[in-house]
Amino acid sequence: MPPVEVPADANPAGEPDGFQRLWTPHRLAYVKGQDKPAGPAADQCPFCRAVTGPDEDHLVVARGEAAFVVLNLYPYNSGHVMVLPHRHVSDYTELDEQETAEVALLTRTAMTVLRQVLTPHGFNIGMNQGDVAGAGIAAHLHQHVVPRWTGDANFLPIIARTKALPEILADTRERLVAAWPTGGRRC
Repeated sequence: MPPVEVPADANPAGEPDGFQRLWTPHRLAYVKGQDKPAGPAADQCPFCRAVTGPDEDHLVVARGEAAFVVLNLYPYNSGHVMVLPHRHVSDYTELDEQETAEVALLTRTAMTVLRQVLTPHGFNIGMNQGDVAGAGIAAHLHQHVVPRWTGDANFLPIIARTKALPEILADTRERLVAAWPTGGRRC
């Protein structure tokens, strides 16, 4: 087979192209299926188990009437939380008005608390809708709130397959719960 010719103006792999990338090889175990539900059913969903399970065991930070906030078990950064409806729905358009409003309120409160506790320089906020869009658990809608700091992407995940988190998740959870306006209880 002859070698593939690359056009002169093409960008070969490894050449700078002006884009910044957040490489997360430490998440590969999860992407390959570790800790993922076996299917889309609510009884297999870790988020649905967190709705009724003990807060500490499921890393729940705060609960509302229709939604809740939980620390991400596979965080991109310290304080990476997710805001989820209690109800097992996969698409944002399936939320009712109360769920939509509470997801928004809890997202806003999470940002306020994260600023107070961890002093990030910014945030990434978003939902991945469907497997093709990168949703790790596509069957249960969840919005990511990821604190960001200048220079927080470093060589450790790439070279050492390690993410440097300054404290264990349970301790981060406790600090966020303590700073939550209602002590993590119903809003």
